[in-house]
Amino acid sequence: MTDNKREKHCASSFLLNQSEDFDMNEDQRNEIRDTGELDLGGIHVMTVIGEIEGHQLSPQNSKTTKYEHMIPALAKAEYSDDIKGILILLNTVGGDVECGLALAEMIASLSKPTVTLVLGGSHSIGVPLAVSSDYSFIVKSATMMIHPVRSSGTFIGELQSYRNIEKIQDRITRFISDHSDIAEDKVEELMLHIGEQVKDAGTVLEGEQAVELGLINEIGGMSEAFAKLKELIQNTSEN
Repeated sequence: MTDNKREKHCASSFLLNQSEDFDMNEDQRNEIRDTGELDLGGIHVMTVIGEIEGHQLSPQNSKTTKYEHMIPALAKAEYSDDIKGILILLNTVGGDVECGLALAEMIASLSKPTVTLVLGGSHSIGVPLAVSSDYSFIVKSATMMIHPVRSSGTFIGELQSYRNIEKIQDRITRFISDHSDIAEDKVEELMLHIGEQVKDAGTVLEGEQAVELGLINEIGGMSEAFAKLKELIQNTSEN
C-alpha cells in the first residue's frame, strides 16, 4: 500500500467507525474510503488523524494528515453552494507547527459554519485546530496537550534562534486565546506548568478540564456536533 493510500485508509476507517449510526449508502461509504471525507445533506465531514504532515515527509509507518490535501478540500467546501457547513473530527498528536497553524487560520476564515469535535485527543498544534471553528466539542475521555514549541533536527545555538521560536509560540498562544474563552496568560501558564513545577512537558487536559478552562465550548459527541452545526446553518440561512 502506498503512503497516499495508507493515509486515506487511516482517515476513512476512523470516519466509518465513528459514523455507524448514520444510514449511508454504498456510494457514500466508498467516498469515505477514497478521500477520508463525506458529504451528508449539505454538511461536509473532514478528519484530522494522526500526525499533521507539513514541509517534511513523516516516517512511512506514521498515520498522517497532509496539509496540502486539506487546503484544497477546505477551499472546495468554501466555494461549493451545496455545502452549508463543515464538521471536522480530530484525533491528532500534532505535527508541523506552521502548517497546522495555517490550517487553523484557514478554518477560522471560512464563511461557512464550522464545528470541531475532539475524539481521542488533539495535542500540540492540534489545539489551535480544535478551537479554530465557530463552536467546539470534546468527548469526556479525550485529552489535549498544550506545551512549548519544540524543534527537531539541527538547531543553531544563537539568541536569534530562540527569539524566532518564541515568536512562533506567541502566534500559537494568541491564536488559541483569540478563538476560545481562555486568556493568553493562562495559555502560557498551561504551556509551562505541570502542577506547580515548571517543565517543558506542558499540560495535559482531559475533556471536562478543557471545557472548564474555556478552551473548548462543550462536552459532546457526534450527535451534539451535528445538532449544533445544523443550528448554525439554520441561523446563517435566516440572516
